[in-house]
Amino acid sequence: MKTAVLYPPFRKDGELPLLTQNRHLKFSKTLEVRIFPLVPGHLATNLKTLGHEVLWLDGINRRMSDEEFDKYLTDFAPEVIFLETKAPVVKRHWKYIEELKARFPKMIIALMGDHVSYFPEESILNSKVDYVMTGGDYDIVGRNLVQFLAGKEPMGPGLWYRDPSGKTMSTGPHKLTEALDSLPFIDRVLTRVQDYGEAYLLRPTAYILTGRGCGASDASPNSVGVCTFCIWQHALWGKTARLRSPKNVAEEMQICIEKHHIWEFFDDNESGPIYNIDWLKEFYKELVSRKLLGRFQFSSNCRADTLNEEVVDLLVKCGWRLLKIGLESGSDYSIKHLAKCETVDLISNGVKMAKDKGLVVLLTTMMGYPWETEEDVAKTYAVTKELLNYKVRAGDCMQASVVVAYPGSPLWRESVNKGWLLVGEKDYERYDMSHPILKTPINASEWATKTWNLMYTPSFVFRQLVTVRSFREVNLLWRGLKSLLGHVQDYGDPLPESATSNATPQAATTH
Repeated sequence: MKTAVLYPPFRKDGELPLLTQNRHLKFSKTLEVRIFPLVPGHLATNLKTLGHEVLWLDGINRRMSDEEFDKYLTDFAPEVIFLETKAPVVKRHWKYIEELKARFPKMIIALMGDHVSYFPEESILNSKVDYVMTGGDYDIVGRNLVQFLAGKEPMGPGLWYRDPSGKTMSTGPHKLTEALDSLPFIDRVLTRVQDYGEAYLLRPTAYILTGRGCGASDASPNSVGVCTFCIWQHALWGKTARLRSPKNVAEEMQICIEKHHIWEFFDDNESGPIYNIDWLKEFYKELVSRKLLGRFQFSSNCRADTLNEEVVDLLVKCGWRLLKIGLESGSDYSIKHLAKCETVDLISNGVKMAKDKGLVVLLTTMMGYPWETEEDVAKTYAVTKELLNYKVRAGDCMQASVVVAYPGSPLWRESVNKGWLLVGEKDYERYDMSHPILKTPINASEWATKTWNLMYTPSFVFRQLVTVRSFREVNLLWRGLKSLLGHVQDYGDPLPESATSNATPQAATTH
């Protein structure tokens, strides 16, 4: 069959959505965020491997015009198309599906992603979509769907659809596979590897998944994927964590290095493989046996509670360069409230340990929790500032965002129950991070901008520059500056420095 994975270049005030492989969607002024959508990449490759024709059409990251995007789609004329969606754009996708159906009435359209995984029937009832795919392994669900439509296999679990009478039907709950090694490696030509990369990554870049789900160390086995703000864990992965074998990952990397000359890999597995030290040891052996050490650099997401001296030393030996670590708040009360299963001291110690060993760190944080006061957010700012400026190296950076409680997440359900929402429960288009959607006594947008501006500090910039050791790092800093300019504009004018010293709580604190 002729199949297509599509990302229409929807715009809001001229800005494109950060949709692909993004936990949080916003329309942004920065053009430096081009994240590769990994599960859809596996879907496209799966279909091609089975002999289907595949069009990979990412109008967002290719910065296409509507006319250019539509020409590619019309010329290819797919029989089946797949659209990844998320709460802020799901209604746009419903309208787009209606437009496609008017032009191509026989085209089969399927939706995938975290929002429709949690609310599958909603899209069946509110749009002309043919199928809704649920669960995080929608590459497998989509493969099964096309094979069914081609008359080759049963439909498989995880699908919602209408029967001939119009009644909503389901093939049952989605099932997550343990056989991740059986999936084909992503076809980097088909999915245009050259189109992707973020400002904090060295080029050429390739994104991979060492596994799926947010793993935890043996010391905290009950903390796998439980953070209340994370819609992916609750809608896609079912609070589980799976890893591919080290051999399988190393083999994919070797192909990328030798065929596509990839220099840096970013593992977008939620907590990387770092929580499993036996996996890391075996991975190191694989890299040595394949003579890959020194031929690439590796970066990944990371939970600070999985770091210790032995782990960090092993990461350095394996070629790690950067760890993306979530702080989320400088308040222990907030971290506990979010079920993050860490503390500020634990996170700070993990970040400093990584930096002590020569790794760079991307620290992420959020502002605008309903229970936090000016005093609390000032703590977040202070901790972020301290950690950002600790042993600065070229590539150290941070991200600050306004809290969004996505529909279906535990934080969203708490917000509904406690009356914290500033918008309607189903005003999905307003969940796009352009403005806070939760009641808060602080100006979350101003605090986010102020925190982003930490990277403008002359001493921080100087220490970045004096630690540059390669042309790739020069290029990285230049792209980082352009990205920062865009992100700062996303949230408006910065909050004055004096706000941190003169902040007065605007609401009673209970912690």
